[in-house]
Parts: sequence; C-alpha cells; structure tokens
Amino acid sequence: MEQTNMEKGLSKVPELTLVFWIIKIAATTLGETGGDAVSMSMNLGYLVSTLIFAVIFLVAVYFQIKAHKFHPIVYWITIVATTTVGTTMADYVDRSLGIGYTGGTTILIILLLASLFIWHKTMGSINVNSVSNPKSEMFYWITIMFSQTLGTALGDWMADSAGFGYLGSAVVFGGALALVIVLYFWTKISRTLLFWAAFVLTRPLGAVVGDFLDKPIAKGGLNLSRYSASAALLAFMVAFILIFPHRAAQESH
Repeated sequence: MEQTNMEKGLSKVPELTLVFWIIKIAATTLGETGGDAVSMSMNLGYLVSTLIFAVIFLVAVYFQIKAHKFHPIVYWITIVATTTVGTTMADYVDRSLGIGYTGGTTILIILLLASLFIWHKTMGSINVNSVSNPKSEMFYWITIMFSQTLGTALGDWMADSAGFGYLGSAVVFGGALALVIVLYFWTKISRTLLFWAAFVLTRPLGAVVGDFLDKPIAKGGLNLSRYSASAALLAFMVAFILIFPHRAAQESH
C-alpha cells in the first residue's frame, strides 16, 4: 500500500535548494511579463486580468491541495499563478484605484504580516516544511499570494517612486538577497524568518527584471516583446523542472 505524504514525513512543498530559488526567480519574472502581456498587450486592463488570473490561481490551489503528495509541475503552476495575479492585482490597486505605489506597498506589508501572524497563531508554526495538510496549505498559498502582490508593488515603488530604475532596483534587491544568504550561513537567525525574507525579496527582483525586459527603451527597458520574453522564461522553467530532480521537503514537527 502506498504511504501517504504525512506518513512519510514529507511536506507538500519542494526541498529548498539552489534550483528552487533559480526557478522561483524565473517564475516571478514570468509573472511580471505574463501579467503585463495580458493586461497591457492584450488591452484587457488590470481588473479583468486580475479576475482571469484569480480563477487560474484558485483552480491551481485546488489541485495542489487535493494532491496526496508533492508534484513539481502542479506546485510551480500554482506559483506562477500567484505571480501573475499578484502583478495585475498590485497594478490595479496602485494605478487604477489611485492608491499609489507607497500606499499599495504599505497595505500589502500589513496583509502579509497579518497572514503570517494568523497562520502562526492557528497552526503553531510558519515553517514551510510543515505544510502537509489542507489548513496549513491554505495559509501557505494565501501568504504567498500576498507576498507576490507585495513584491510587484515594492518593485514598482523602488524603480519609479524611489528613482532607482529597473537595473538599479535589481542591484538593490539582489544585494538584499545576498545579505540573506550571508545571514543564513554565518548567523543563527531563524531559518524560517530568512526563508520568508528571501521569498519576498525574489518577487520584486523578478518584477524589476521583467519590467527591464519589456518596458520601452525611453523608460529604461529593453522593449522586448512581452510574449517572447514570457515564452523564453516559461521554457527556461520547464527545462529546469524536467532536468533537475525535485523532492518534497522533510516535514518539521
């Protein structure tokens, strides 16, 4: 008889390896170019695009939670769904509703912290290795959606409001990620805290890289086609998922 995921002591999320972080950054960049392709290039607007991606996100989360074990393809489809809906949702809040990048970023930081707090109070842990049951998975994906949306707003704020531009912002967020790596290897700071810091930071990094690829040259971008950039990123992700082995993380108790 096949053992269940919980009996094996495995979570429903992947083991945290270098490959995981490479795919995560590619997924966040794809979320930016893909979200912009639908909302801008297809002229569907931020609200309609958000509704479309929200449906995809909910369907993906449903299959992810219903799965009895970790499936790399299902997991990464769900991650990409969070990045695309995060992109269009942040753009809708910041631009269409007129809240602005600073206001949108502030609201999303509060929502992200509230999600982590409620998750911890309810489940006793926000360690992602403990994500092995429907309730913890729901908290996990809600928190990720907030973090992905925050990343888009934070990336836009850094590039536009703070005046760093796309490449300058990429250097800032890349440097912040490098600091997290240093803290991981040379300090005893909570690994859970460092994971969420890295997870959040990869999103604005992907957002500004995505904007750099497809925004007009006059605005500091390369003016590449959003469709071709998205296709290239998707092909890159698929190659990494198929070539490299992916295992479920060991469940924490």
